[in-house]
Amino acid sequence: MDTVDNKYYAYVGTYTGGESKGIYIFRFNTLTGKLEFIDTSSELENPSYLCISKDSSFLYAVMETQVYNGESGGAAAAYCIDKETGKLRLLNIRPTKGKDPCHLTTDSHNRFLFVSNYSEGTLTVFPLEKDGHIGSISSIISHKGSGQDKVRREESHMHYAALTPDERYLCAVDLGLDKVSVYDFSTQNGCSAASEKLSINIKPGSGPRHMEFSPNGNFAYLLTELSSEVVVLKYSKDGRFDQIQTVSTLPSNYKGTNDCAAIHISPGGEFLYASNRGHDSLTLFKTDQNTGMLKMLSHISTQGKTPRDFIIDPSGKFLLAANQHSHTLVTYEISPESGQPELSCNTIGIPNPVCIKFACL
Repeated sequence: MDTVDNKYYAYVGTYTGGESKGIYIFRFNTLTGKLEFIDTSSELENPSYLCISKDSSFLYAVMETQVYNGESGGAAAAYCIDKETGKLRLLNIRPTKGKDPCHLTTDSHNRFLFVSNYSEGTLTVFPLEKDGHIGSISSIISHKGSGQDKVRREESHMHYAALTPDERYLCAVDLGLDKVSVYDFSTQNGCSAASEKLSINIKPGSGPRHMEFSPNGNFAYLLTELSSEVVVLKYSKDGRFDQIQTVSTLPSNYKGTNDCAAIHISPGGEFLYASNRGHDSLTLFKTDQNTGMLKMLSHISTQGKTPRDFIIDPSGKFLLAANQHSHTLVTYEISPESGQPELSCNTIGIPNPVCIKFACL
């Protein structure tokens, strides 16, 4: 008989056009990888991306829209997570003053919320209250400039922001400008002006999208959406990043179109994964934890169309992939020796899944 560990819950953000009901909540079985549906939270339009506070008390979600309450821009919402049931209780919603917020994150002490507004090219910073509520905007950072591609890169497109592991700096990834801007993290207002000395210019036309740090904090892995590559960055404690390697996420003989989406590293840092939309696969890399360098090992079909995001469960035993356009969430069991995800029998239907996050209650 399966034993369910009630401490683990999975939350799936979606686009609400069509049949989606919002944020989907599941209890996760860490022995079998099975998901048991619990509830949906339907207060939000397009809660596409989620983040969960380090203590698993609160969940934050974007509303990826161009208009909220009749005003230009999207919004961010705060929820309290019920420690007994995993269900969500809405705390409040704040407008981001920027169109199409697509990513959000907090610092480890849940003092600030950083929201990336894709179509506005801005980063909205909110202070967070002790009870989880989102406070009034403390600052809005705007990126100016233009790229070469007049369809996707005619202007700034903020896609991701995250703190360095030591939480000294905030890295803002801009797909439109092919740049990662680095800010000093401030406990007063979230962040200060960008340092051009520390900011990183990426190869023109690459379209940087998401960034993942190694568990030891010495390296960052930057995923490019448009060129389908991983850029390996060595991180120094003075905030400097040095580009040391660039590797493709695609097979050498692949000739089709592709847009990369998500990048995540195994809990021990031995393996790195990236998702390919078009090739519809996960790329598995082996990491050298001393040098940060990558070696491509394999490509794994996601058994569906357009893998938008994926996640490794807290135990490191399972990987869950969200196929946005085939409306499925597919679970794999990870080989601890090879890092290879092996397809399990656990596939469930969810309309327009985008993002998956775990809470440990």
